[in-house]
Amino acid sequence: MKTISLFTSALLLALFSGQALSQTNNVKSNQQKQDDDPTKVTTKVGVSWSDNYDMDDSNVSFSASLALSEAQKINARVNSDATEWRVGGSWLFPIGIFNFNFGKNEYTNGASQTNYSVGTFLPLSYFGFEPGGFQIFPMAGYTYNTGDHPECSGGNCAQPEFSGDLSPENGFVSMETSGSSGYLGTFVLKPFTQKFRMLAFLAGSYGSKNEDGENYKGYFGGLGVGYSMTSHHSVKAYTYVMDNNTYLDEADKRILLAYTYQF
Repeated sequence: MKTISLFTSALLLALFSGQALSQTNNVKSNQQKQDDDPTKVTTKVGVSWSDNYDMDDSNVSFSASLALSEAQKINARVNSDATEWRVGGSWLFPIGIFNFNFGKNEYTNGASQTNYSVGTFLPLSYFGFEPGGFQIFPMAGYTYNTGDHPECSGGNCAQPEFSGDLSPENGFVSMETSGSSGYLGTFVLKPFTQKFRMLAFLAGSYGSKNEDGENYKGYFGGLGVGYSMTSHHSVKAYTYVMDNNTYLDEADKRILLAYTYQF
């Protein structure tokens, strides 16, 4: 299995950080960074609303970050019914930021997933590379997942026109699954003014085999805008899609609106 290991990710980050300390660089302070910069370390709270394109799966989430220093913070996020939550932390280095977290997701098809992950964003502006004002952040990481998903074992669910729920009475059983995967992608931030900016991200993932003998494959991507009313208040809106061959039957396409208060 070709996947990014936890040890390798940490080692690469340490090597890059060591090189960064010995170079002439373009390190931005937290005050100079845009509000949606993934390497910004600050204390903030936020609320977001999302729904799928059919507008029948609304979700409200609450998030918070507590800056312990100029380089370290604790992060937490939970939705209104606690079916999705995440807790972790971040450590900022001269060349980028290292994130670690664990959390749980419950999907609309009855599947659930607990994950433990580490990852990093590396701003190319550190090297003076910011073409056309686009701030580019290559991102990479490693995730270990455990979970379960419903699977038809015969009975009512095997009927061609079946449209019932995912209950044992209809022939569904819960199948356990676990595995690991690595992801690689890019986050892009394009400021149009000091207050208004474009956001975009795209990444793919690849990992261990599932019970069907297929390697885990997935992707996620999105596009949107962010706006800062003041130094404390900001909003953003974007649409995104995510899919994988283990926990989702079809791509999950959603829109999201969010408000953040920064202390």
